[in-house]
Amino acid sequence: MHTRLNKAQPYTLGLFRIVVGLLFACHGAASLFGYFGMHSTPAGTWPGWYASVIQLIGGVLVFFGLGTRTAALVSSGSMAYAYFTVHQPNGLFPIENGGEPSVFFCWTLLLIAFTGPGAFALDRLLTSRSRSRDDVDNDGAGRLGQDRHTAVAA
Repeated sequence: MHTRLNKAQPYTLGLFRIVVGLLFACHGAASLFGYFGMHSTPAGTWPGWYASVIQLIGGVLVFFGLGTRTAALVSSGSMAYAYFTVHQPNGLFPIENGGEPSVFFCWTLLLIAFTGPGAFALDRLLTSRSRSRDDVDNDGAGRLGQDRHTAVAA
């Protein structure tokens, strides 16, 4: 059973990242543009508007798996800031101060920052393509160079 779970881990982590990124981006879009029955935050308002921009952009980056660790870490930090400046002064525990979404986003994004994007991430696709191009360029030049030297020596 552990073997099957271990094989599924990157895919489960990838799906987890996609869901968290989508929810985080929706949260930012709701605050910025007034979607999903929320009121929009006036542009430039500190800290709400800036937090919404981080949520939207960070959520989209996490969703697609682009710069995942950095985007997740910045997004996690913004949620920690939101919790301690907005929610925590209203009560000690998240259940009493309305800070549960901030705490959940903070910790889930921190987990993604440390575990990486998992499967289905564009980071991995782009990295593997650039590595394969480098390998082809290096191998091709090396083989060509060997062939030339072999031909000259013969």
